[in-house]
Amino acid sequence: MFHASALVAVLLAAAGPIQDLAALDLQIAAFTGAPIGEDGGAMQPLDRRLKLRLCAAPADIAWRSEQRDTLVLQCPDAGGWRLYMPVRPLPVAAAAQAASQVAVQRGDAVTISVAGQGFSISRPAEALESGAVGDWIKVRPAIPGNRRAGIIRARITGPGMLTLPTG
Repeated sequence: MFHASALVAVLLAAAGPIQDLAALDLQIAAFTGAPIGEDGGAMQPLDRRLKLRLCAAPADIAWRSEQRDTLVLQCPDAGGWRLYMPVRPLPVAAAAQAASQVAVQRGDAVTISVAGQGFSISRPAEALESGAVGDWIKVRPAIPGNRRAGIIRARITGPGMLTLPTG
């Protein structure tokens, strides 16, 4: 005879690996540029009772609308999950100021960084577009020699600073 906890463990094992919610919370904070619970960040962490199937590819995160009050998190795998995450609005003055200030100009030398649990990597790049904090722009990473790196998209987190999502 099974105990309820043993049955849950068997069902979870049969369902396969589950998504790391703490890692998703870090991705959300990196995307919004604000810690969870603060102005501009997610209102609260993801509910730890969620048991989402592990995605083979990194989760996609985007604003649901131009009001920037809700995020859409989506597993790009076939039949993947989709979540909506409310965001604590910025004060009106701060939102207007942040939206109007260009943090990176086209042609600027910038730093791209990516961070995860236990690591952080950064490298120089050239901005191929201008943008304000929170905008996604095209950049070309600098590589040694005369070779040209491919163009990638990164999110502006501050003047001259960009980040890539981790997966």
